[in-house]
Amino acid sequence: MRFATYTSAGTQYYGAVTDEGIIALSPDFSQWATLRNVVEANGFDALEKAAAGRQVTHNNGDFTYDIPIPNPEKIICVGVNFPARNAEYKDGQDAPANMSLFIRFARSFTGHDQSLIRPKASEQLDYEGEIAIVIGKGGRHIPQNQALDHIAALTMCNEGTLRDWVRHAKFNVTQGKNFDSSGAMGPWIVPLKDSSQIEDVALTTRVNGEARQSDRTGRMLFPIARQIAYISTFTTLVPGDIIVTGTPTGAGARFDPPIYLRPGDVVEIEGEGIGVLRNTVADET
Repeated sequence: MRFATYTSAGTQYYGAVTDEGIIALSPDFSQWATLRNVVEANGFDALEKAAAGRQVTHNNGDFTYDIPIPNPEKIICVGVNFPARNAEYKDGQDAPANMSLFIRFARSFTGHDQSLIRPKASEQLDYEGEIAIVIGKGGRHIPQNQALDHIAALTMCNEGTLRDWVRHAKFNVTQGKNFDSSGAMGPWIVPLKDSSQIEDVALTTRVNGEARQSDRTGRMLFPIARQIAYISTFTTLVPGDIIVTGTPTGAGARFDPPIYLRPGDVVEIEGEGIGVLRNTVADET
């Protein structure tokens, strides 16, 4: 089952997604204000039971998708995590022994079917299709062989980047990764019930229907279990934290000349067994 956070008539809800729309469940669970609280309480089974046999309360077209987990404590992103992606840097260096990490803020993401915003400060808005995991069971020093047990759910991410702004200083990428609504997350979360849902699944990015990125999670330089183990070495992971796990080769900056996103473009990020995250592009007003 798929669960989403969404807004209808000015009120935010969460509920179970169907082909026809969404079954609002948040009114039935006052103890869990958001899906983050559901994750903290390991409440997906209760949501599934509550949704069984229910009619849609909000039809498609009567709501807008929000990012699935409101206000996560941490959004940690893994960079340069596919073999060909490392080669794109053309620096003659082998893949590093340890993963590259950076932080994003929740405000830098928008929901499914919303516009990615190309800011006034730059025309170099780029796409990066990724799978994101939602931490369900927190901890420090999590062993790699137990790490997948700490995942509550999966979602899709467009880790949009302003390429010129990731080089505004000597030693950081924070600015170029955190423009408001430059990325997207969603449309929903899919509870993780089996490791096969994540260990070797296809990841594809399309721009205006053209496939630009395609790879499988099984080819990651740093598998997701290792990501969790490594990150939990230096910070305590808590329920609702999100790890954005890395993008394949084929981002717009790597074309010659680069192909950046423009207003009117449509970007789709598809994860096998998870869903399709779709966004248009608009200029900041």
